[in-house]
Amino acid sequence: MRALAITSLLLVLNVCVNAQAQYKLVWSDEFSYTGLPDSSKWSYDVGGNGWGNNELEYYTKGDTANAVVRNGFLYLTARKQQRGKKDYTSARLVTKGKGDWLYGRIEIRAKLPAGRGLWPAIWMLPTDWKYGGWPASGEIDIMENVGFMPDSVFGSIHTKSFNHVIHTQKTKGLFLKDLATAFHTYSIEWDAKEIRFFIDGNSYTSFRNTGKGFAEWPFDQRFHLLLNIAVGGGWGGQKGVDDTVFPKSMVVDYVRVYQSAKITR
Repeated sequence: MRALAITSLLLVLNVCVNAQAQYKLVWSDEFSYTGLPDSSKWSYDVGGNGWGNNELEYYTKGDTANAVVRNGFLYLTARKQQRGKKDYTSARLVTKGKGDWLYGRIEIRAKLPAGRGLWPAIWMLPTDWKYGGWPASGEIDIMENVGFMPDSVFGSIHTKSFNHVIHTQKTKGLFLKDLATAFHTYSIEWDAKEIRFFIDGNSYTSFRNTGKGFAEWPFDQRFHLLLNIAVGGGWGGQKGVDDTVFPKSMVVDYVRVYQSAKITR
């Protein structure tokens, strides 16, 4: 019996080692520096045009009041601060042209801001827009949270056939009571067959390639990563904005991207 137990344990350990060996780290930011986000890895989306969601913030560029690295963490901060015609400022970091990937495991450890009207997100957009503008070329939302639902996070995909405009988006929420007080790891595993969503290593939803073409599966092209806090907007602002909560930060411990050893050879 003891020999059987030892053999079973060795088999489990072997499976775990083999699973880890399938992936190789290809890109990361550990935020082990001080100042603005590393310009070799991050760029900024800038402006206050509403970003397709009637958002209320102005995204700044290279402003440490909104995006700064200190003590080993990235702080993305939304503020009650007028810029242009907007009453709030924030930051939206993007890896486009500096980190673009087809398939892999994307992993971000973060602590979320709390407050009605905030809309933090960790997500991905297509780099080459192979099938045309949104939503035809797809969107992957690794993590979204809205301040009026402080104990909920969501993983979603958007495509031409499945998106929130026509109320067909593929999404699932998960309840966690400590989103603003503790770090959690948000990740996806993405290959030609499926996108799997995880929180703290636990899978909670997935979306499979239906084989019916790009309208349902445009995820056969390069995507890049975005980190941001929106204010208000069609979803984030459904219950209004509480101006007493500002400033508020999303704190990011690390961003890591792994790909299959076969892809990276």
